[in-house]
Amino acid sequence: MRLAERLDRLHYRVRQNRWLHFFAVFNRIALAAGFIPSGMVKILGERFTDLTVNHPLGHFLDAFFLTGYYYTFVGVMQVTAAVLLLIPRTALLGAFIYLPIILNILVLSLSVRFQGSMLTAPLMLLANLYLLCWDYHKIRLIFPWNYAAAAALVPPREEQTYRFPVRFVAAVVIAVFSVVATVFATLNYALMPMNRLDDCRAQCDRTVDAQYCLTFCDCIHTEGRSLGECMDAYEKGLKPG
Repeated sequence: MRLAERLDRLHYRVRQNRWLHFFAVFNRIALAAGFIPSGMVKILGERFTDLTVNHPLGHFLDAFFLTGYYYTFVGVMQVTAAVLLLIPRTALLGAFIYLPIILNILVLSLSVRFQGSMLTAPLMLLANLYLLCWDYHKIRLIFPWNYAAAAALVPPREEQTYRFPVRFVAAVVIAVFSVVATVFATLNYALMPMNRLDDCRAQCDRTVDAQYCLTFCDCIHTEGRSLGECMDAYEKGLKPG
């Protein structure tokens, strides 16, 4: 059986389950709720963070705020994506607009080690990908393995069931647990700049290299140097000799 046929059959079975339909609706509402407040803050021309300029992300967001109508544009796109997600007929378009924005937020959070969205961003990205997969029948022809229309991609209403998707729920639980465990391990074992100087210094109490950890915190929050420079100085201090 070709890959295209396997995916078509899998998609057909998924669309038969009403619980998975409810999960798609839940994801649409949750993702919209995540973007409307932050998008409106940008449209209204207000800052949406109280991070200091010395913080790696605070420095970026301060420059982002000063870009003028680009800052407003991003807010408009966030609200647009959110509104489109709430409308069934335009949900797919909303998911497409949402994808690059949330992916950018995730990469940004990881690159500056910002714990504020380190948990929510990957979960929102997974929810976004689920919505794209949910509407696979609308976008299947953009993939190279699909070159012809399928006989049936969406089951009629009378074929839809309320059979509880145990394996899917288990997969979701495992995925969420994996993300939470990864973030928890990162926050507890990786050196983080944290949002405030006091919070950054507090993590030094549980490290064996407290002196260099405190120097790292001062490098970030007092001197305002980049995360890369402060990490290099921290790692250099750990090297013997």
